[in-house]
Amino acid sequence: MPPAFDLDRPWRLHDRASVRPEPFGAMLYHFNTRALSFLKSPTLLTVLTQLGDHPTARAACSAAGVPDAELPAYERALATLAGSEMIVRAGPPVSRSTAQAVIPPAFGSPAGGITGPAGHRPIPLTERFETGLTSPICLTWELTYACNLACIHCLSSSGRRDPRELSTAECQDVIDTLQRMQVFYVNIGGGEPTVRPDFWELLDYASAHQVGVKFSTNGIKIGAAAARRLAASDYVDVQISLDGATAEVNDAVRGRGSYRTAMAAMACLAAAGFRGFKVSVVVTRHNIPQLDAFKEVADRHGAQLRLTRLRPSGRGADTWPELHPTSAQQRELYDWLAAHDGQVLTGDSFFHLSPHGTPLSGLNMCGAGRVVCLIDPVGDVYACPFAIHPDFLAGNVREPGGFEAVWRSSALFAGLRQPQTGGACRSCGSYDSCRGGCMAAKFFTGLPLDGPDPECVRGHGETALAAARKVGGTAPPRPAADHSHRLVPVTIGRRPPLRGCDEDPLAGWSHGSGA
Repeated sequence: MPPAFDLDRPWRLHDRASVRPEPFGAMLYHFNTRALSFLKSPTLLTVLTQLGDHPTARAACSAAGVPDAELPAYERALATLAGSEMIVRAGPPVSRSTAQAVIPPAFGSPAGGITGPAGHRPIPLTERFETGLTSPICLTWELTYACNLACIHCLSSSGRRDPRELSTAECQDVIDTLQRMQVFYVNIGGGEPTVRPDFWELLDYASAHQVGVKFSTNGIKIGAAAARRLAASDYVDVQISLDGATAEVNDAVRGRGSYRTAMAAMACLAAAGFRGFKVSVVVTRHNIPQLDAFKEVADRHGAQLRLTRLRPSGRGADTWPELHPTSAQQRELYDWLAAHDGQVLTGDSFFHLSPHGTPLSGLNMCGAGRVVCLIDPVGDVYACPFAIHPDFLAGNVREPGGFEAVWRSSALFAGLRQPQTGGACRSCGSYDSCRGGCMAAKFFTGLPLDGPDPECVRGHGETALAAARKVGGTAPPRPAADHSHRLVPVTIGRRPPLRGCDEDPLAGWSHGSGA
């Protein structure tokens, strides 16, 4: 049972917790536990930010104007924050005692939101987020298109580096902006981000500027020394990509030897004491039967399983027809996720499955341009990591005002933050649970953005795709660019030839050159 909460003790915000005000209240992020919480009451935000200035939590509530009748609701909210370590005790208890409140189960939204006082109707987070946030909760940042692999579903068609990549100094400028905007963390990817010579320098720079980093890697650079370094950082999380619980299934998608590399990296992280790193799996029709095995792999290494949806983006646009799960497998996936709710991370990948039953944990809406976005290796900002196409290009961090101006002033983002009509899906009884599905999945399969998701569990997507094929309309849009290896895949570690980047993802790169 969680510890009781005492209003008559002094409390303060945890040193590793960050608070970001929003129109609906605030968001909190804990860099140690990597937990995200939401405050839906401005008064509760006032209590929280002034907690350390008062001798007791009760005094902080009184100073914020909390009526006695509503005090129990604030006590429960503070208890929840204490249970997630967002706030901690600041000293010994004062003499006055009060009835203790036991921390209740998480309440508010499935994402861990904390509601306001009793009697106030909680507004779903989807309604609050539809109009966008002052800053992203997080964003995806692809540091490089260089990669030692050539995964057949790669969302950015990575392989060769782009000579226009942001320099070290430009990347540091982006990090400075993210710190100023209070973006809690970035999901760094690529390509394979660890092949950038300045990767560790940028990781340290982000940590020093209170910008958390979650980076995805195939494990090629994660040896014993690197694992120890990562385990010692509070601001860094690691995701090891694995798309098969066996080498046969994984290597068919990611390339021969990639399973062995990933497992070796996991072993190093586990040996270094890195608890809770992520095993990141893109769900396909070939690995759906291995869901239990993936969970066992993660558990065995003290890691956490993270499942993401396959989108028809990048090279995945060509392989999606043969890789995406069947309708029966989608139902199997939903049932498995529902049975493991709270044990497996999914982000907002599977909200299109919600009409099968109770909505899964997560945002249950498309956050493109509202709560998330993508920065690519050359500084272009897209609404979604899976929608790398000119139609979703919002600007570039090299333009005046940098990333902050793009996020807050982009006409594209302003349009995405307008109330959505729902289009053809609005008349469906399941619309409120799936919100029409994934924007990128619709776009790259040739379906209208206000139409059904191609994997709609009611079958509307399949019907729409069949109708489009029957009419014989225009081909679906193609991703913006292809960075795939044109000759032979590079072997990381060999001396890069002084030839064009068509042959080698590292050709022409020198530390700090920016070219």
